[in-house]
Amino acid sequence: MTEQIGPYSIALVSDFFCPNAGGVETHIYFLAQCLINMGHRVIVITHGYGDRKGVRYLSNGTKVYYLPFIVAYNGATLASIVGSMPWLRKVFLKENIEIIHGHSTFSALAHESLMIGGLMGLRTVFTDHSLFGFADASAILTNKLVLQYSLINVDQIICVSYTSKENTVLRGKLDPGKVSTIPNAIETPLFTPDRKQFFGNPTTIIFLGRLVYRKGADLLCDIVPKVCARHPTVRFIIGGDGPKIIDLEEMREKHKLHERVVMLGMLPHNQVKRVLNQGQIFINTSLTEAFCMSIVEAASCGLHVVSTRVGGVPEVLPVDEFISLEEPVPDDLVDALLSAVDRRERGLLMDPDVRHDAVSKMYNWPEVAERTEIVYKKAVEGRSLGRMDRLKGYYSQGFGFGILYIIVAIILCFWLSILDYFDPPEENRRRNKKTL
Repeated sequence: MTEQIGPYSIALVSDFFCPNAGGVETHIYFLAQCLINMGHRVIVITHGYGDRKGVRYLSNGTKVYYLPFIVAYNGATLASIVGSMPWLRKVFLKENIEIIHGHSTFSALAHESLMIGGLMGLRTVFTDHSLFGFADASAILTNKLVLQYSLINVDQIICVSYTSKENTVLRGKLDPGKVSTIPNAIETPLFTPDRKQFFGNPTTIIFLGRLVYRKGADLLCDIVPKVCARHPTVRFIIGGDGPKIIDLEEMREKHKLHERVVMLGMLPHNQVKRVLNQGQIFINTSLTEAFCMSIVEAASCGLHVVSTRVGGVPEVLPVDEFISLEEPVPDDLVDALLSAVDRRERGLLMDPDVRHDAVSKMYNWPEVAERTEIVYKKAVEGRSLGRMDRLKGYYSQGFGFGILYIIVAIILCFWLSILDYFDPPEENRRRNKKTL
């Protein structure tokens, strides 16, 4: 007989959520749905998207707070900490939140929520979806300023691959004992093959992702014309948006590939399957990747994947049958793509329905939610850190940024005390329990 866990009241927090499309957004959406089905109360906190501000309910029943915070860069909010604290505190109290689960190293809102929630005495969990290096300036700043200090007082941490876990432990100087590995998943019934298009369409290579340097957009610019030059009929469909879209448009113009390279721009997530069903081969050019949900979605739709051998990608799918891996070198990826094209044209690729059935058994969201629930239990049952313990934690990481974090934490404690006096948490909780 399995032990009953919870139910808990959980806030999933990230700058990246619907209506934006991406791996983090998809992860939060389906994790929330499964946790609700398991009996937990779940809300999502993110920033406003255009006119989408305030409280909304998604079709899966998830309550979402779109808070009016300023977006600074690439979808992430401007870190204000003290400015966002009254908003976050009110939401945490209104919803009787017990666990704050932040997502993505790039999300300032997630890190702010973990810090504020921790000082309020709530339990905290963080999921790292990314890999970083250790040498370049941006990675050093992220590792030192964000991960090392932000995660020192977090109760439990989740990584999406074993490679990601090793990377996060080293970057954040963390205790490996409080870091769990739980892979991503996909809703495989939403990503099914289309046999008619798979066998009837001309050979088509699909790319879906953000058109940024980290996702290998420069590699894609180099690969596409070389493949088209060496094969007379193969075509590409490229979906996604980002600063590198201009380079891809220029490449298409320079090589006169308008009829063979289709640029779709940003795609809503409900259109991904429709695009994937038009091809037989999927290309992933990421330069760093903790897991890469897009290759699982492509494989579930029956496509053969060609990918760079980076980060946690080799852990995701069986090599050769499902995925061809190469170093992030243009000529190597071109050869791998042409080899896959040759196999497709000779009828040697795995049947799309067989591929879909295999992927369905590898990854599913209910299992991810069950494993995440166990992490929540560890967070709730672990030792609760007081405010003084949290200040000592920041100081233990080093004098420089440690003092900065201590000053910010003291300011937060001061304002939390004032707000607690004029708006007592217990009165909030009693009042809100009547309305929940």
